[in-house]
Amino acid sequence: MPATVSFTIDSQSGRHPVTVAYERLGSGEPLLLLHGIGHHRQAWDPVLRVLAAEREVVAVDLPGFGESPALPDGVPHDLETVVPALGALCEALELDRPHVAGNSLGGLLALDMGREKLVRSVTALSPAGFWTQAERRYAFGVLRGMRTGARLLPPPVVERLSRTTAGRAVLVSSIYARPGRRSPEAAAAETRALREATGFHSTLSAGRDVLFTHDVPGVPVTIAWGTRDCLLLSRQGVRAKDAIPGARLVRLPGCGHVPMSDDPALVARVILDGSRPPMGS
Repeated sequence: MPATVSFTIDSQSGRHPVTVAYERLGSGEPLLLLHGIGHHRQAWDPVLRVLAAEREVVAVDLPGFGESPALPDGVPHDLETVVPALGALCEALELDRPHVAGNSLGGLLALDMGREKLVRSVTALSPAGFWTQAERRYAFGVLRGMRTGARLLPPPVVERLSRTTAGRAVLVSSIYARPGRRSPEAAAAETRALREATGFHSTLSAGRDVLFTHDVPGVPVTIAWGTRDCLLLSRQGVRAKDAIPGARLVRLPGCGHVPMSDDPALVARVILDGSRPPMGS
């Protein structure tokens, strides 16, 4: 069972309580891990223990995903709300300007945390927000299709599919280049997480007009993109580099949209390298 922490956030409708589920392990400088839309903190499991050998790692279920309840009624799941909520989370957990790594939605949140100077460094894996409108519509269409499939498939069918490589490809090939590397338990659990994500629609709606066009000065930024990302195409990484000229842009050969399972060793190395002081500093 994960730990949970509760804190309050300010919104246009007043102060509201928020509860977040998280897992914490390791020692060293703090590292916050943020997953993508419809996913859960277990997306980081393939790299968690490698990272924890050098960092105090905190993997969270974002509000409305995994085991974290959605934000209160009337409170939007947008950057202006979720990023300060993550700052309040760090205060509640006594994380002093942690490093942060995020994937997809989590990458976008990580970059905005960097822009707000809430973190020491940012590693963004296939971050959202660098799309054209056509690319965004395509990605949102795929995500809605995945959500519909997860809700329509009866749990016994999901369990049966998860037991074979071909079945896991049916369940998760939209986000993994190598779906066969997911364990049956992981594939079934993330399908269930997508089906039960209470924050899915409000988060997707809040992202409709999002474009990340800001620089992130004064914070080391690494942007990494899988060469086989079929959800957010790797050419979006070039736009990210244009927006954040000081960022380090890294290719992840053979990796899909959620690269932590496709190549755990490479992804862990990229995150750890991105959270080390620059040479000569």
